[in-house]
Amino acid sequence: MEMKMIGNKIAETRKRANMSQAELAEQLFISPQAVGKWERGESIPDIVTSKRLAEILKVDLNFLTGSVTIVDLPNNGSSPTEEGASTSRSQESSEIIHFSGSNLLESDFAGVIAHNRKFNGSALRGTDFTDADLTGSRFSGSDVCEVNFKGANLTNCVFSASDLSRSCFQKSILTGTEFTSSGMSLTKFTDCEFLNVKLARTDLRKTIFENCIFETVEFKSADLTDLIFDGHHFTNVKFHNTALNGVSFKGATLKNVSFRAPYALTNRYYKAIQTICFDNAMIDKLTYAALKGIGANLSNVTIY
Repeated sequence: MEMKMIGNKIAETRKRANMSQAELAEQLFISPQAVGKWERGESIPDIVTSKRLAEILKVDLNFLTGSVTIVDLPNNGSSPTEEGASTSRSQESSEIIHFSGSNLLESDFAGVIAHNRKFNGSALRGTDFTDADLTGSRFSGSDVCEVNFKGANLTNCVFSASDLSRSCFQKSILTGTEFTSSGMSLTKFTDCEFLNVKLARTDLRKTIFENCIFETVEFKSADLTDLIFDGHHFTNVKFHNTALNGVSFKGATLKNVSFRAPYALTNRYYKAIQTICFDNAMIDKLTYAALKGIGANLSNVTIY
């Protein structure tokens, strides 16, 4: 619904500026089809493109991406009873404060409980979310660079078309979390358990993973070239339509892990599989057979 609203605003301001989709696309160095998808609410521009879009259309960035919406509790002036106080607290916890289109550089959100919040099109660079509970929140088209998510609960959170470069995820709770079309250069995950997580259409070449567990995780249409997964544990993990050249699984444990080619089993895909290092990895029989069938080098692995 929010993407549709943003799309309507883009279409409205483009027409007001007397520009065609093709003319706007040319100034943004993108395809007219991409502009069409925005206006139909099928996708949204990332934060960098949104800023440029606002400049071209001569509107405030907040107008395109949304605004801060704060819903206050009613105040009847009476002193609540113990039961009333409990009800008020319950109501307060259900109120939604949105931060879409906000400038929140280096803000302090450490330890906050903020379920189902929206941080869309927001500037959050350097913000501290240490030990925050952000369950169900969304970060779309936002600047999330150098953000500290240490110990944060990110259950069912969505990071879409956002820049997470150099952000820190140490012992973060990543259950049902989704990372889509986002920048993750030097983003660091330490001592994290990825459970039912999706990483799609994302460049992970310079992402850092240390002492992580991956269970029921899907890597889809992502670039993993030269990525290091040494010593990690993988269970029920899919590497589908991914670039895998030079990936290292040294000393890793793989159980029921699927590697699927982008389109067809071409010579190029076979060659890419042969560049993956599985030295000293522990691999279950089914995964071993699947990898052997596509020509992986398994000369120095342990089958269990």
